[in-house]
Amino acid sequence: MAQNQSSLAECSPAKAERQWRVSLAATEHLLLNTLASDSVDATQGLVLAAPAPLFSQPKLTQSLQTVSFTAKPFNPLALMPFQMPDAIAPVNEEMAPHESVLSLLPADPLGAEQFCLVFTDKFSLVLVLATHKNGKKTFSFSFEPEVVQQAWRSLGARVMLANPEFFARLDTLVQQYSPVAPDCRIMIQFSQLLLQELAEVEEAGDKEDKPCSMPNAQCSMPNAQNPDVELLQAFAHEVRTPLTTIRTMTRLLLKRRDLDGSVINRLKIIDHECTEQIDRMELLFKAAELETTASAKSPKTQLTPMSLDQVLQQSIPRWEQAAHRRNLTLNVVLPQQLPTVVSNPMMLDQVLTGLIENFTRSLPAGSHIQVQVIPAGDQLKLQLSPQFGCKDSSKAAIPATPPIRKALGQLLMFQPETGTISLNIAATKHLFQAIGGKLIVRQRPHYGEVLTIFLPLEVSNKHQFGAKA
Repeated sequence: MAQNQSSLAECSPAKAERQWRVSLAATEHLLLNTLASDSVDATQGLVLAAPAPLFSQPKLTQSLQTVSFTAKPFNPLALMPFQMPDAIAPVNEEMAPHESVLSLLPADPLGAEQFCLVFTDKFSLVLVLATHKNGKKTFSFSFEPEVVQQAWRSLGARVMLANPEFFARLDTLVQQYSPVAPDCRIMIQFSQLLLQELAEVEEAGDKEDKPCSMPNAQCSMPNAQNPDVELLQAFAHEVRTPLTTIRTMTRLLLKRRDLDGSVINRLKIIDHECTEQIDRMELLFKAAELETTASAKSPKTQLTPMSLDQVLQQSIPRWEQAAHRRNLTLNVVLPQQLPTVVSNPMMLDQVLTGLIENFTRSLPAGSHIQVQVIPAGDQLKLQLSPQFGCKDSSKAAIPATPPIRKALGQLLMFQPETGTISLNIAATKHLFQAIGGKLIVRQRPHYGEVLTIFLPLEVSNKHQFGAKA
């Protein structure tokens, strides 16, 4: 498919992959901005991707028909035939309702490419990250209708050979969103999103360290990475890809109406575990990505005023579940009115949930976690403190023993007691700095480790307010 692209930039694998990730992030934002918000349940477009689904935002998974191409030796369609949106059985709203998977032949050269083909009524776009025999990679993207149509013909030929009926239905959907010349406003918006996503780094004097030019866009890329960081990025990517495929297959099976209740429950557990691990890998990947930039103000950390109340409403049930799984109790004390904070909406929930997950793993069973949100001048303070229950009140509380942590490379730490691998304190602090916040870790006698997060308030919300339990 890369041969169909009109302009290519051959780079080192790391640089081409960064271009791919930055462009995918810009595409995701563009879709979120252009899809109709009042028609979330209606199909508003088609996404063809490889080797796994690329967009995880609920609005996109619910509004876009997604077909993933994977170089697996089996054909999932033999077990779960493709269904058009109007024939799909109702599923849990947390499930992606419009996902399908199609296998490529093992020898197909398309198996060495990552691509994303987007069709909507506003625009069509193709992005390709190709790996060549010499180890080099090229990234390209295009809004041109002819290029998009040529990419579809390349994919369509493979689909026709594997499943003619599937091709007929898919081609009908493609024609529904027939590629048209892009509106200049769409191009401007995409360019602005790219600029927001691109890292600001110093240009190196050596030619090999200079950022390579992206087709149709200017970019700057970081210098040589630390081997530990590169390994972590590769590890996170390699884990996410098969887990995403497993989750997609699980959600396809959950659409069936002939499954036993116990089977459905097990499939939901698989889906939950896959989602949890995918989110963990995403957090590790972002932490590694921050280390490749010149400062904490990375392209992924655009700060905007946001509703903390909405984030907490979504996050607190997950925190309670994480505590319950480890035989812990959790209590959240919120103020009567939650103000608007300045942070990154997409990252704040992930970073907070990751911190809570790691915090619960470091506590003994039977402990209690107090999460308190209180004002602190022009900031909002969120504090996590453990409380170790003592059945005999006449006995003094035993000082809490800090968990044993061993360094594992530049960004990770290992807890031998639990076998848990997680981001170390320095990397976690870096993540909070990147989203406009600050993390302070203190060790207190009888209380153990107390974590305090500060988030800046929006200017209009810098005032005192009461608290409620």
